[in-house]
Amino acid sequence: MTKSHAVDELYALIMAQLDDDQAQEIVSIPLEGKSSVADHMVVASGRSTRQVAAMAQKLGEKVKQAGFGPVRIEGLPQADWVLIDCGDVVVHLFRPEVRSFYNLERMWSFEGGEAQQGRA
Repeated sequence: MTKSHAVDELYALIMAQLDDDQAQEIVSIPLEGKSSVADHMVVASGRSTRQVAAMAQKLGEKVKQAGFGPVRIEGLPQADWVLIDCGDVVVHLFRPEVRSFYNLERMWSFEGGEAQQGRA
């Protein structure tokens, strides 16, 4: 499997899992060729700290079970803003108030490229 195909599969898995977990306002920001951090950044919200924490833990488990290796999860104890580093895809899960305060979508938007809205 090529790296590009593996990244696409990982990205599809993450987007489907967030949709299944009823994440809100899912936004995907393509980073390929623009940043060495990752190929995709996904930003989504949960309704509460409990939902954010549950989505993060479940996503980490699903990614590992699918054979993409372990993920790093930061911010789980407070669950206001949880970062899930899946390698080529980085996921930020927020409570709505925290998300609007940091506004990562605006910070990471590039000229000539807008963030893509995901499902939900």
